[in-house]
Amino acid sequence: MAIRKARLLCMTLAILLASTACSSGAEKTNTQVPQIRSESAVEVADSASGVQMSDTTSSGFLGSQFNQEKAVAKGTAYIDVSSVANGYVAVSAVADKRLKFQVICGNATYNYDMSNTGKPSIFPLQSGDGQYKFRIMKNVQDKKYAEIHSVVCDVKLSDPFQPFLRPSDYANYSQNSRCVAKAAEITKGMTNDLAKIKAVYEYVCKTVKYDRQKAATVKSGYLPTPDETMATGKGICFDYASLAASMLRSQGIPTKVIFGYVSPDGLYHAWNMFYTKESGWVTVSYSINPSNWTRMDLTFSANGADGKFIGDGGNYKDVYMY
Repeated sequence: MAIRKARLLCMTLAILLASTACSSGAEKTNTQVPQIRSESAVEVADSASGVQMSDTTSSGFLGSQFNQEKAVAKGTAYIDVSSVANGYVAVSAVADKRLKFQVICGNATYNYDMSNTGKPSIFPLQSGDGQYKFRIMKNVQDKKYAEIHSVVCDVKLSDPFQPFLRPSDYANYSQNSRCVAKAAEITKGMTNDLAKIKAVYEYVCKTVKYDRQKAATVKSGYLPTPDETMATGKGICFDYASLAASMLRSQGIPTKVIFGYVSPDGLYHAWNMFYTKESGWVTVSYSINPSNWTRMDLTFSANGADGKFIGDGGNYKDVYMY
């Protein structure tokens, strides 16, 4: 019976969650540069003032920033590797054509859209320690791109969780963001990470509804703004995952935004994984495992799926992580 319910739910959501609705704006490949997607980027900064946050504030908030003075420049293209130990790379460029940013480490290659107006972007170093090659690519014809600037850098993270504790284009928040204030409000007085996760989970499930119209019209390359998701009270799977990641990261809980496929219908989807060393617990009909990355699918849970659907995660296939 549980399997039948899961299949029916997937079939329903497959209709609601069109593949473009969960477009990550980036792709990963082991062999070649995939199809370039439409230009889209956001600045990791206070949306009202445009002031970027420093890496770590006096209050202990873990931020991210683009530092042009420390960036390696070539013309109007900048690659800032001054914070790679903190799990991210920052870039900025001005060009008359569309731009793509490529992050290569070992067999993994991530390709991102980036602004051509000089607006900075922040991207995570999700492949961990190793030698990275960063490339800014400019559109030359149709879907063909050519390198205009590159930097090779040996990365040693200060700890393996850094890429999943800081703002980026995929979890766009600052110390002054509304979602950060709300996370602090609903977790006030809590010292247990699992209690904080439960509070964020329940808040998002109760306040955000699935946006069918957006799912049907959103364009490839879309990136969420968590504060906007809170303000509208609706979103697609990427919005759910980005909001949850922003809130949990602001509370010091390592959280990934995952893109991949959900069986049995191969639904392309976004969800979260978080890490905690605290004891396991069960809530809202799904389990959290101690000392391990644990799957959290707010889109399904907020719209009626229970823990039997999420289960042990065997029907999920992780493809990209941010």
